[in-house]
Amino acid sequence: MENPVLVEVLRGGVVESRHRGAVAACDGDGSVVLEIGEVARPVFPRSAVKAIQALPLIESGAADAYGFGDREIALACASHSGEPAHTETAAAMLKAAGLDRTALECGAHWPSSHDATVELAGRGRSPTAIHNNCSGKHSGFVCTCAYEGVDPKGYVGRSHKSQQWVGEAMEAVTGAPHGEDVCGIDGCSIPTYAVPLTNLAHGFARMATGSGLPGERAKSARRILSACMNEPFFTAGTGRADTKLMEAGKGRIFTKTGAEGVFCAALPDLGLGIALKCDDGATRAAEVMVAAVLARLLGDDSELSAAVGEMAVPKLTNWNGIEVGALRPVGELAFQLT
Repeated sequence: MENPVLVEVLRGGVVESRHRGAVAACDGDGSVVLEIGEVARPVFPRSAVKAIQALPLIESGAADAYGFGDREIALACASHSGEPAHTETAAAMLKAAGLDRTALECGAHWPSSHDATVELAGRGRSPTAIHNNCSGKHSGFVCTCAYEGVDPKGYVGRSHKSQQWVGEAMEAVTGAPHGEDVCGIDGCSIPTYAVPLTNLAHGFARMATGSGLPGERAKSARRILSACMNEPFFTAGTGRADTKLMEAGKGRIFTKTGAEGVFCAALPDLGLGIALKCDDGATRAAEVMVAAVLARLLGDDSELSAAVGEMAVPKLTNWNGIEVGALRPVGELAFQLT
């Protein structure tokens, strides 16, 4: 079965491009409340599951031992833009554990923030691993190792204790096997596992509600989501979709993007988890999809639904600032905006 077209790109009044995808939303018991497309097909969630991957940092006691608050926990879940506040916080996390950026094995890339890149290059400097969008997550990994007395060297490997902790948390929360047959390597070098969208959606519903999770894990999960919702800038960055959606939600919306057109989200008040994939990997379409899904599920709150719904119909402008088109949700995602 081919997934349906869920997003169209308009230039003028003519459809220029179309994006297909799939969406699943579940409650804490695993009941599917929204299903569009092939939701049982495994997808690599990439960075969209960083909140689950951060569970060992909290459950081990490392976060409390090193004095981490909402900002540090949010950064451990982040795909950050490499802005100064992001890199400084990651460095401070490492310092608290007696480490520095040389402990990170995520690789280096230029910040996704244009201003941060210009500032760095203007000082004649090159990016280091601390500028990697995953440096907060990796700082969480090595801090957990340091607290547990485990040598962090090689922590990105599937056989390392760090990734065994992460894999156990992912399996337990999503209910999906994380075996070698569904394992790939993520952009930051840690293992990533292909998981059906329904399992991912159920996992985030469980993160939000604690349903079926042991008491301490449920408490840790709620703490992680709350930290991200309280500090959306540290989960993403200036002007990013996650930042804008969580700022609009004011504690009622959690979202996390992943590479190749994936989004996971949670609505704690409603006890719902969401997972989606844009088939062609386009971030622009995935952002429209998640905003449209959130607007639909938040329909009983007309004000918040409308605010989020506006993000589902972004305008396109050219380099002169002239409006040339727009994106819009279509098909099963379109009705709530009419």
